[in-house]
Amino acid sequence: MALIEIVNATGPVAELRLNRPEKKNAVTMELLEDLVAACGALAAEPGLRAVVLSGQGGDFSAGMDTSVLMGFAGQLDAIKAEMLAPPDGVANRFQAPAKALADLPVPVIAAIDGVCFGAGIQLALAADFRIAGPGAKLSIMEGKWGLIPDMGISLSLPRLMPADRAKALIMTARVLSGEEALAEGLVTRVADDPHGAAMGFAQELAARSPDAVRASKALVDALWDNRSAEGLRLEAELQAALMGAPNQVETIMARMQGREPVYK
Repeated sequence: MALIEIVNATGPVAELRLNRPEKKNAVTMELLEDLVAACGALAAEPGLRAVVLSGQGGDFSAGMDTSVLMGFAGQLDAIKAEMLAPPDGVANRFQAPAKALADLPVPVIAAIDGVCFGAGIQLALAADFRIAGPGAKLSIMEGKWGLIPDMGISLSLPRLMPADRAKALIMTARVLSGEEALAEGLVTRVADDPHGAAMGFAQELAARSPDAVRASKALVDALWDNRSAEGLRLEAELQAALMGAPNQVETIMARMQGREPVYK
């Protein structure tokens, strides 16, 4: 089974679907790699006008699969080294999918229903637009694991909200409804049928001059540029310092044991 499903790859409106519905589309390293490859394939399609990003089965994504996090335990030094020295010198393999989505030359619209947590919300934030269901649940959840969001959030969050609100959401890992996420600036609008609304918006954009739409995206991205290379590097440096440190280990153990953490 393909972890990323591509529908109508030749356009004008293509769909990218996270395809692990039995796991609420929890993210694995293979899924992230497939998403980068899918974005690369779509970027080369001359007839493409817009992309809709969604999750199969009623949820966008529950975030990083916990089995992946547990698998990191015995190889922290290697993972940190990889994080700090990405192959392309810009984005490591955790950040590459968000960068690949953001770098697509056409508008990307995320349709968010169900849960959209952690790694999932960072993928959604990489889209140009987000349409959420009123009952969707969104959270920048890494703080619950003693970590920070480090999968490309530096590309997106500074463009969407003031620093104080961003700090509050990152520090508390608060879970927001679709309406609350709209009020915070995390989503573009709320719709009862987010996938249908995203497809309708994509068709509207596809009816415009493709040259003008691509130029509009390039213009706004340049105006809101937040020095992506520096931001991605800082994400990696801060996360590497947290991973495996005593308080991060205590956070994980406390969550697994159902108790309050005792921090040093």
